[in-house]
Amino acid sequence: MSSQTQQSTAPAATGQGSHHYVLTLELPGRMSSTWSGTITPAAGASRHDVFMALRNQIGDQHPGLSTGNVVFFSLEPNGL
Repeated sequence: MSSQTQQSTAPAATGQGSHHYVLTLELPGRMSSTWSGTITPAAGASRHDVFMALRNQIGDQHPGLSTGNVVFFSLEPNGL
């Protein structure tokens, strides 16, 4: 199985967002990819809304991963 790590910059293109995310998708036996970055959710957005937006964006950019299994997802405030 190959492993591939990528960083998605599209959601964070406007600068450092209010939240940091990590999302790993896997196609069992074929590949695993991880994206990380920052995002500022729209007012009133839920964790699920952000998850679906990121997953859909990845699926649009990498159609083969649109049905990938979610191995890991984290969304945390980006402040220390």
